[in-house]
Amino acid sequence: MTLTPEQITRQWQQGQALSRDHALALASVPLSPPLLEAASVLRDTGFPHAVTYSRKVFIPLTHLCRDVCHYCTFAKTPRHLEKPYLSPDDVVALARQGAAQGCKEALFTLGEKPELRYRVARDALAEMGFATTLEYVAHVAGRVLAETGLLPHINAGCMTDEEIAFLRPVSASMGIMLESASDRLCEPGMPHYGSPDKIPAVRLQTLERAGQAKVPFTSGILIGIGETRQERIESLLALRDVHQRHGHVQEIIVQNFRAKADTLMRESPEPDLDEMLWTLAIARLVFGPAMSIQAPPNLSPGVLPKLVSAGINDWGGVSPVTPDFVNPEAPWPHLDKLAAETAQAGKVLVERLTVYPAYGRDRKQWVDAGVIPALQALSDAEGLARDDQWHAGAVLPPPKKLLDVLQKSPVHVGADLPAILQKAEAGERLDEQEVVRLFAARGDEIAAVCQAADRLRQSVNGDCVSYVVNRNINYTNICYFKCRFCAFSKGKVSENLREKPYDISMEEIQRRTLEAWERGATEVCLQGGIHPDYTGQHYLDVCEAIRAVCPSMHIHAFSPLEITQGATTLGLSLPEFLAQLKAAGLNTLPGTAAEILDDEVRAVICPDKISTDEWFDVMRAAHQQGIRSTITIMFGHVESPLHWARHLLRVRDLQAETGGFTEFVPLPFVHMESPQGLRKISRKGPTFREVLLMHAIGRLVLHPLVKNIQASWVKLGAEGVSACLSAGVNDLGGTLMNESITRAAGAAHGQEFSPEYLEGLMDAAGRSHRQRTTLYGTPEASRMARSYGAAPVQPIDEVGQPAPGLRLIHSA
Repeated sequence: MTLTPEQITRQWQQGQALSRDHALALASVPLSPPLLEAASVLRDTGFPHAVTYSRKVFIPLTHLCRDVCHYCTFAKTPRHLEKPYLSPDDVVALARQGAAQGCKEALFTLGEKPELRYRVARDALAEMGFATTLEYVAHVAGRVLAETGLLPHINAGCMTDEEIAFLRPVSASMGIMLESASDRLCEPGMPHYGSPDKIPAVRLQTLERAGQAKVPFTSGILIGIGETRQERIESLLALRDVHQRHGHVQEIIVQNFRAKADTLMRESPEPDLDEMLWTLAIARLVFGPAMSIQAPPNLSPGVLPKLVSAGINDWGGVSPVTPDFVNPEAPWPHLDKLAAETAQAGKVLVERLTVYPAYGRDRKQWVDAGVIPALQALSDAEGLARDDQWHAGAVLPPPKKLLDVLQKSPVHVGADLPAILQKAEAGERLDEQEVVRLFAARGDEIAAVCQAADRLRQSVNGDCVSYVVNRNINYTNICYFKCRFCAFSKGKVSENLREKPYDISMEEIQRRTLEAWERGATEVCLQGGIHPDYTGQHYLDVCEAIRAVCPSMHIHAFSPLEITQGATTLGLSLPEFLAQLKAAGLNTLPGTAAEILDDEVRAVICPDKISTDEWFDVMRAAHQQGIRSTITIMFGHVESPLHWARHLLRVRDLQAETGGFTEFVPLPFVHMESPQGLRKISRKGPTFREVLLMHAIGRLVLHPLVKNIQASWVKLGAEGVSACLSAGVNDLGGTLMNESITRAAGAAHGQEFSPEYLEGLMDAAGRSHRQRTTLYGTPEASRMARSYGAAPVQPIDEVGQPAPGLRLIHSA
């Protein structure tokens, strides 16, 4: 019995794979619109919006090969080569060219075990100190990984367990094209005759071994070399069988044969477009929605949208540096052209890494520990390739191409996106997967999300951007917690982090408060490390000391971690301790120590810190006592968009209960000097696309419960916060006067943005501006007058005390 394409689609969507018999029956099914439609629907179930590609540099390590495939021009005999192998320095130089052009993959391609056939290969390897070609591959791949940061993908042909084992530590992924599971193609007169490494059982054994070794793997079929349609399906089923046993096949390539001069198959007919479309659609029906199905774009020029219509979701590797050495007659398409043709098919072109996102997320199982740092350095939060060179805290402008997208009228938008945006704009609670979908926005979808958020901003806040004149006072950087992202906290000198440990005096806290008051501040923001000698009494004393010298200053102080520690050390409940703080002068709480409000992430980045529930317990107790607070998220390290969604929705739910949050403040992770960054165990902060989306989606998810979205100039710089004004942001936070925490992590945007400077940014963005209080009221006119043209802040030395010989200020 032959199932219709529609029946197969429904079966997969119900979680039931296509049986072998039903798959083989497809050999008699002709190409038709229903077949293509079924393949597209299945593809969209697993890969709804994007078609991916990998930006690679092609490294042809050797053209020597012991096999004699009748269609191949990659393999050459020694007399046609200047030298048998690229030298290590040549390989590294080629990889560096690729890295300079934005490549992230180094594709190693080589002939099969040439040393078994050619003495010149054996001699060349011996001269370099190697016994086999694959030993040499391991050496040069290791150098490329270490010296360029590119991720090696190794197409080394048939391999033993031992060979896979010594290649795994220097490669992110590997691959071998099955080409065909038909033994018939190895018979005399057929294309694989005389090629021992093309025996299907041998190639499938390599696939089996790679699965057992947990290697992310690529394979596929070559069509048009004399196989039948049934043999193609049998080949796809053989690949599916090995993948079902081990789960390691990342992608299935369907490659169309191209006849080449100087080969035995130079006169053989090439498969036509219909044959390619039929095979792609069948591959999708055989493998279902989760497998990546790939078609090389350079082998089907001019018809790429049709290939997308047949169910593919990936174009494979495309190189801006090197040709396709396997198909040298077929140049790579320019990436702009590839993006345009992908858009014609209703998809957005997105760069990926050689390790697919699912394997990258489960990297401890699938990627060698020595490769993970390079993988994370190149990865965004979805496990796809970072799409810009921007980093939080660095003096780099936002990508112009992304800023241009924000000004566009969205055209290519997924069919599901408008309904999610309408739901958010109506103030309804989104579910987790809807929020994750918003974070997946690419291309025109970024504009759609940001413009929806900005419509809400305009309706809720108008065109006026607010800021507060305040001062940060980080009273100690000594901390006994071991948060892996924090460069501010100081413990052992051996940590080699910025600045020395300090613990400033109560008198110095008073001095800085008074100085801030004289400069027009209405707020002091106080936070610090969890000093082992502090108890809750210290926090009470800080509030009382500030009140004693400056009764009108708003005290915005103490993270939920400090509140929890203070209550515990005094043996008080949270409500009891918060009541005492409020009586001592505390006004509001900063929403820091939130990081990512999901214990799966907290177990990695701050395992000894308060849990998600404990953070919310503090905020709920504070709100119940009339102590309002902000909300933060520190993003761009080890978490995923799913964790972002959980964080935002949990915050929304508490806000619906208490109404105590004043604003949402995204804090991009600054990686440069953080422990995680120095040890290369995290990503390099968010991309700027992720920054824009976090502000915009924060606006959408929290609407209408949280009315203010703030951008941090300390993290983003002037150009960064200006860009965020088009993504739902209505507030630029505080002038700060002093800033220690982000600078300790390597940020370079300074310690103070004066009122004049902030207002200049807003003017340039075409927005009006106003000073505000912590709770978004209007400061007294005398306060605002003092803030303009204020004298410079008294310098502070490296241990947090005023520089010697400078006069202290004792009166307001």
